[in-house]
Amino acid sequence: MTDYITAITLEEIEQLQQQQIPMTQTMGFVVETIGYGQATVRCKYQDDFLRPGGTIVGPVVMALADFATYVAILGRVGPQLQAVTSNLNISFLERPQPGDIIAEAEVIKLGKRLAVGVVEVFSDASDRPVAHATCTYSIPPKS
Repeated sequence: MTDYITAITLEEIEQLQQQQIPMTQTMGFVVETIGYGQATVRCKYQDDFLRPGGTIVGPVVMALADFATYVAILGRVGPQLQAVTSNLNISFLERPQPGDIIAEAEVIKLGKRLAVGVVEVFSDASDRPVAHATCTYSIPPKS
């Protein structure tokens, strides 16, 4: 089996969050692991994330899935600051209860200009996924 080298480190991701996408830190997104085309990102619970009925709002789950995919892609291609989401499709499977949510993303296809990832989102309160997403990113050509 071949060992692949991750193209970006956790420290580099944290710097990227601080300098380029601080909203991810405001939302409490913490990259727990990064590998070659894989990432696990936790969203720390905030009371502001609740909607009527006591469930976490969908936009937080979508943002987490999107960011986790971005991190997984950077694990393959390195720092590509201009990579952007071109499509995100999400299915909400269960109501995420108050608490942290965790996204596990994996790149399933990496081409010259597009990358496709799949994401399972879990709640601390359940071992079953609360959402499943597919996300496509456009990757700019290297200059």
